[in-house]
Amino acid sequence: QWPLVESGGGLVQSGGSLRLSCEASMSIFDHYAIGWFRQAPGKEREGISCISSHGSATFYAESVKGRFTISRDNAENTAYLQMKSLRPEDTAVYYCAASSGPNVCFDFREERFGSWGQGTQVTVSS
Repeated sequence: QWPLVESGGGLVQSGGSLRLSCEASMSIFDHYAIGWFRQAPGKEREGISCISSHGSATFYAESVKGRFTISRDNAENTAYLQMKSLRPEDTAVYYCAASSGPNVCFDFREERFGSWGQGTQVTVSS
């Protein structure tokens, strides 16, 4: 069983919106920062957003800043990534990951995340 399960991906036209969900089966979800990553075909995985354990700190990569919004509901053990104004270059497999390390969103690096989901495909058509 994956500790994290992403959902909400799909096919959308350029300019459209999607909301991804990341549901955690782990206990003490509110002890973990959540990061969203994506990997396009032939490219390295890219960290795009992060939210601290109680949501007080967030981070966005320049490529998504102003278009994507990260949030979480600790009562539901779920984090979200609202994506608007989608572009064909946003096409990728999107992953969420969890980290119990300190100040993860201020020092946002993939290697700091130990629990991962299986990914969900987002395809944006032009």
